Amino acid sequence: MRYRFDIAYDGTAYFGWQVQPNGITVQEKIESAIHEVTGATVKLHGSGRTDQGVHARRQVAHADLPGRIDERGVKKALNAVLPGDIRILALARASASFHARHSATGKEYRYFIWNADIVPPFLRNYRTHIRDRLDDAAMREAAAALEGRHDFAAFTANPNRPVESTVRDLRKLTVSKHGSEITVSAVADGFLYKMVRSLVGFLVRVGEGAEPPSEATVIIESRVRTARVPTAPPQGLFLWNVHY
Repeated sequence: MRYRFDIAYDGTAYFGWQVQPNGITVQEKIESAIHEVTGATVKLHGSGRTDQGVHARRQVAHADLPGRIDERGVKKALNAVLPGDIRILALARASASFHARHSATGKEYRYFIWNADIVPPFLRNYRTHIRDRLDDAAMREAAAALEGRHDFAAFTANPNRPVESTVRDLRKLTVSKHGSEITVSAVADGFLYKMVRSLVGFLVRVGEGAEPPSEATVIIESRVRTARVPTAPPQGLFLWNVHY
């Protein structure tokens, strides 16, 4: 029987979502917890991968378990054995056709920047700290130019795996500022490897005055990744929601 897991995690201590040989990952921790609670050895399929140090407000995954379970009881038991930086928000029976990645119609990521002399110490793992004042109006102008369906080859890194297409529909890319905090929100039908951090890296350069907003169109049309598009640090990034 197939089950859907809605998951939140603090990615600070993990080498990303996906199981890998060189470090502990979120997927590995949850699969181990499922085995401990139910006795089943399962593979958890996530809606997508998050990198080392990236967080999730709501990641979605599915797994096939050998029989009917008490969803409420298993959810409670999983949260009892999981470390405090990973939580199962919801656990529910899903249709056999549901796939956490293939059934998704879109995702939202949010990236948080603390733009002040000092970042509060309790936010250091969840905000990227930039001391010099950023021009958020210029960042908004550049973000608006990046919205829409484009080839985002200039805003991705090499994932070391085949990619069918680098075309994505970036439905929303907004920049908002409240006090010292700048939030970049990105919604798309899907994201390429390190695409959000690359978009933010470029927007920060615009905010710093290193690039004019008009260069957003030039760079995207070039389809070539250059040093003008740096990858922003991971700790400011959250997988915010997955749409179905």
